[in-house]
Amino acid sequence: MRVNYLGPAMLGIKHPALEGYDLSGFPPSCYVVEVSEEAGVNGPLMEGDLLVVDEQKPAGHADLVVVDLEGEQRLFKSHRIGGRLRLMPTVGPKESLWARRSDLRGVVVSQARRYGW
Repeated sequence: MRVNYLGPAMLGIKHPALEGYDLSGFPPSCYVVEVSEEAGVNGPLMEGDLLVVDEQKPAGHADLVVVDLEGEQRLFKSHRIGGRLRLMPTVGPKESLWARRSDLRGVVVSQARRYGW
């Protein structure tokens, strides 16, 4: 699923999902993305959720990772096989692909949700 870059976490981004959420505790290597409408409104990830992504955290097994794919930032679940990562889509077709380290943009370390739609 697509995610939209909002900016570095340390800039104090203004968004309804972040009301009462303190971004100051995250390191400078973190940035914020918004989950696109592809997520829908049911499930652990929903349209409009904000994710804090750490560019320096190494991807492990079963992490949510942001990947630069065909000019878009997309969200996948990682599956570690030996020293390699297989990327599993979070929505849509379940065709997985191998990750190239150069395509990884970071690991999701936190999620914020706007309530009261």
